[in-house]
Amino acid sequence: MAELPRLPVPLEHHVLKWACGLSPRTSRALFGKPPKVDGQTLSTETHALLTLARLSGSNGFFAGKSVEEARAQSRYEARVSARRPPIPMAEVRAVDVPGPGGPLPSRLYVPTVPAPQAPAPLLIYFHGGGWVIGDLDMYDGVCRLFAAASGCKVLSVGYRLAPEHPFPAAIEDAFASFEWTVANADSLGVDPKRIGVGGDSAGGNMATVVCHMARDGGGAMPAMQLLIYPVTDAADDTRSRKLFSDGFILTKADMDKFEAAYLPPGVDASDQRISVLKCPDLRGLPTAYVATAGFDPLRDEGEAYALMMRECGVRVALRRHSGLIHTFVNQTAVNRTALGAVLEACGALRLGLAAPAT
Repeated sequence: MAELPRLPVPLEHHVLKWACGLSPRTSRALFGKPPKVDGQTLSTETHALLTLARLSGSNGFFAGKSVEEARAQSRYEARVSARRPPIPMAEVRAVDVPGPGGPLPSRLYVPTVPAPQAPAPLLIYFHGGGWVIGDLDMYDGVCRLFAAASGCKVLSVGYRLAPEHPFPAAIEDAFASFEWTVANADSLGVDPKRIGVGGDSAGGNMATVVCHMARDGGGAMPAMQLLIYPVTDAADDTRSRKLFSDGFILTKADMDKFEAAYLPPGVDASDQRISVLKCPDLRGLPTAYVATAGFDPLRDEGEAYALMMRECGVRVALRRHSGLIHTFVNQTAVNRTALGAVLEACGALRLGLAAPAT
């Protein structure tokens, strides 16, 4: 099948919105029936997006691309799927967070919703991208949506990426950003007791490790963890990693390249800072909201981690969005089902970081 030519970014965005806005009947007529796998049916909007992606020659993050080419492609796709105009904020401020390898360029989002003069809750957000791809601009819309829909401030952290900065650089940056935020809560206008950590995919992994490090270090603890299809087990193949190894954006080839770039030779993938599911004791971790996607290679490990936390006495809300795929957090401007999933996470964030009753 011939590849579709590249369109100008605004027009390509319009095509995606049009395709996702079709009625289920019309969508099936144009793009075929969405696949059914493991008792789940892919949403018609997501099936349309995947079909258009295949027609444009896109099959995964790398598909023969170098790291730089994959980064450039991801930045382009982020511009295509971005909300127009962006969700307004009361303030968006650049913040340099001190990190172990130098300043971490970060961004503070302050929502426009009316707020009392009391310090606000805040979510520290670590973006996805396999520890290799992703930046503040690519996740600008994600963070704006979280801030606007939850009423929380959001600090998006520009941590160091592999392969230039392999493991454990990203983890060190993540924990340093949490400690700095707690220490500087007053200047940020936030309540130090209502600071949560969160992220998607590799960023979700980082959020889990921050919670482990905080618990084991005996210092301040995050108030909650917001985990969206997190990486929790890089050492073993789960059933979902095999079921959805190709054809649903994140491929096995992608995961192999991400992990090869992030993990230097000699690093054990079962290290608990990489595969948190290997940790024998999850007691004492913060309340968690865990969202997975039905058609995602990372589905089973995210759900296994949520259930293991629950068995260890951690308060956990686990939600599988059965018709969605990996990266749904980046599709909210065009995919209504993805938007609903993220708005649900925003509701969990609002509740998780709510002020205690007086």
